[in-house]
Amino acid sequence: FPPKLSAEFLGLMLRPVAETIQISVMGTALAVLIGFPLGLLATSSLTWSGILHERGGAGKRWALGVVPYALARALLSIFRSIPEFVWAFMFVRAVGLGPFPGVLAIGVAYGGMLGKVYSEILEGVNPDPLEALHAGGASKTGIVLYGLVPQALPNVISYTLYRWECAIRASSIMGFVGAGGLGQQIELSMRMFQFDEIITLLAMLFALVASVDFVSGRLRAAVVR
Repeated sequence: FPPKLSAEFLGLMLRPVAETIQISVMGTALAVLIGFPLGLLATSSLTWSGILHERGGAGKRWALGVVPYALARALLSIFRSIPEFVWAFMFVRAVGLGPFPGVLAIGVAYGGMLGKVYSEILEGVNPDPLEALHAGGASKTGIVLYGLVPQALPNVISYTLYRWECAIRASSIMGFVGAGGLGQQIELSMRMFQFDEIITLLAMLFALVASVDFVSGRLRAAVVR
């Protein structure tokens, strides 16, 4: 103490801050691209059971539904069972230092989490609107678009925003294995015993996380309404 607040140092830290934000945004986007299709396949009411498949034969449901369902569930379990920090270490070894392995680590680890929660949200919707649409002669596509999606979408968006908040924290931690962002700068300052820089960096990280939490919370409140 006191923290390092020189204009030169703060100017140099703008790039790590921007990298941290970019890693979290791109990592969350990649997680959605991974988790959404796997989450759909891992939803039993979409793949092999429930009102959408009540007219199909048992053999057809097993071949076209249960097998992809089981494979999707297995992949999601593998992705989320390995912590993002370990994924980051493996991707750093595979593709080198920088923000790219951080994006991959968040995308894979959080993709498993998002896909699992997406499937649970879709399976937990109220079945009454689906049955009403089915009784009225709606097609499978119509039942999904007008009965399933409107119920699930607010919770899906809300959980995705929450994961973006977590990605900000994760991207800063993964810098300790060379995955870019503020975490990498904190690790470098610790090696050099520059504790005045560390105090400043931790304060910047706190402000960044608080800002993202506030923005994400406001967006979630607007979606839920």
